[in-house]
Amino acid sequence: MATLEWADGKLRFIDQTLLPAQEVIVETADYRTVCQAIRSLKIRGAPAIGVAAAFGVLLAVRRPHLSGPGELLAVLDEAVRDLSATRPTAVNLFAAMRRMERSARGGGEMTVQAILARLAAEALAIQREDIASCRAIGECGADLIPPRSSLLTHCNAGALATAGEGTALAVVAAAARRGNVVRVFVDETRPLFQGARLTAWELVKQGIRTVLITDSTAGSVLARGDVNAVIVGADRIAANGDTANKVGTYPLAVLARRHDVPFYVAAPTSTIDPAVPDGSHIPIEERDEGEVTTFAGVRIAAPGVSVYAPAFDVTPGSLVSAIITERGILRPPYGESLAGILRGENAGGKGNGR
Repeated sequence: MATLEWADGKLRFIDQTLLPAQEVIVETADYRTVCQAIRSLKIRGAPAIGVAAAFGVLLAVRRPHLSGPGELLAVLDEAVRDLSATRPTAVNLFAAMRRMERSARGGGEMTVQAILARLAAEALAIQREDIASCRAIGECGADLIPPRSSLLTHCNAGALATAGEGTALAVVAAAARRGNVVRVFVDETRPLFQGARLTAWELVKQGIRTVLITDSTAGSVLARGDVNAVIVGADRIAANGDTANKVGTYPLAVLARRHDVPFYVAAPTSTIDPAVPDGSHIPIEERDEGEVTTFAGVRIAAPGVSVYAPAFDVTPGSLVSAIITERGILRPPYGESLAGILRGENAGGKGNGR
């Protein structure tokens, strides 16, 4: 399943707002359509947003009759601003924009065609790297999943959230291929039901036994001893290991600690933001109140009620048993292990438990 594809100068993507009822592919040559798709969650998931935004920049500058490199760079700057304004929390978006800017400006005096070629190569490299990263995260994280495991996940960190097989769900899939996964509990993930609509759809397609639960049921299955590990993705990881992920992740981490269940975060190193010292500095996107007050177009909340609708919450690094990256498994103290992996040092390793 290819969530994002670049072909014939156009970006093709699955409209995730229509899943699972309809599998609709959108094709566009307009970067503004990409902006709208990211903002409206037609494209979502931190790695996928970064890849899509890179191709969005490429779409913006692939216009005819540019007068020269100066005009191309002006168009690029406008596109980067527009794409960067779509979603504030996922750091992969900003990392991709920096790479595209460096690629456009990093070759000295160049022609329009030369800059376009560099940008195309960079966008495709970002996509390829994410595919490879997903594969490595899956194989690395599967070492943490013992035989006959029941897992619990929140939101969607699968193929729909990346250019590859996913982050958290790549671990699930790799462990399942080894025969180590008995079932996966999937939080429905209110208010937009990414677990019920997207994660359950992906897992069922892969033939993995999937049990959908309401968000408020997670504590009960953990208390009954039905879960061997919780595994989630991330949209940004602070320098100290605090992690931003879909709202509802933090209480899962608290519950996992209460019941002595390992809580794993799976994310590529591009999700690490060393400029953010801790979770209190991570910008948290707030969504429109209609996502909470309505369901399937029908209002379910009392008229006049006020709404607080953050898209993400922050899980302290102290509650995270391990961070699974494409370069290995990181353990506390995260200030040291995260800094080391960003310096290119090898991560440690394998094994079950905390």
